[in-house]
Amino acid sequence: MKNTSLFIPILFLLSFSLQQIVQVSSFTQRNQEFEESASSRTLEQEHEHAHEVHCSRERSRAAWKIIEEYLMPFLEQEHYEMSSKCRLHPDNDLFRDQEQHKIHLDINEWQCGYCKKSFRAEKFLDQHFDNRHYNLLNVSGSKCLADLCGALHCDVVMDTKSSKTKCNPAAAARNHHLCEGLADSCFPINQGRSARHLNELFLHQFCHAHTCSRKRKHFPRGGKKQLSVFYLAISILTLMLLPIFYLIVYLHQREMRTGTQDLRRISKVGQKTKPS
Repeated sequence: MKNTSLFIPILFLLSFSLQQIVQVSSFTQRNQEFEESASSRTLEQEHEHAHEVHCSRERSRAAWKIIEEYLMPFLEQEHYEMSSKCRLHPDNDLFRDQEQHKIHLDINEWQCGYCKKSFRAEKFLDQHFDNRHYNLLNVSGSKCLADLCGALHCDVVMDTKSSKTKCNPAAAARNHHLCEGLADSCFPINQGRSARHLNELFLHQFCHAHTCSRKRKHFPRGGKKQLSVFYLAISILTLMLLPIFYLIVYLHQREMRTGTQDLRRISKVGQKTKPS
């Protein structure tokens, strides 16, 4: 009897515990289903509101990288300001404002400059811009920098398969024509020495490589990295040669002073030995 009386409360406690576990698990499952449905609704709403833009963000980024690295340093040297009508102008980049609102905090941490939301990779930040901040794009007019990729050799910088395929004469001629049009519209030769010089430089830097008849060399005038290395080498060489130059000047002046003193000494000795 004693064993039976002890067994009944234990069974009661076990059944109560099982009921509590079932209730908690069902609540957790309902909560997860609610969160999943809420997140799916949010994604659906974002995709519904996402504005369809027929312009490649990736190729536009590559085009701007080329302009910034292989053209802008020469504009700065000439103190030349591009007209906003030039298709290479920053204002004519559809994604320029969004790209300037990217904050790269660490290797795997990117932040949105508009809402301060963080992401693990740049591609997720790009998707966030497309979904959340599409309204900040100025889609009026022709402002797709990616359309100029043929003239600017984006495939070379992006290292795509098309840059390694056999040269197509028709495509080369088309890109050469586009490139010459950019040179003439952005740097008119009738607008002074700087514009004329930059026109020639642009043709040599970008347009002459659009050919299938000879070996192509892209960006032969170099860019920001090459220029910075060149100036660094010149600075180091100057710092090395400057002390040698001053040493040569010092030794020369000391020799001159020594020679003058010797001449004076000789002249004095000559004066003393003269017969009276």
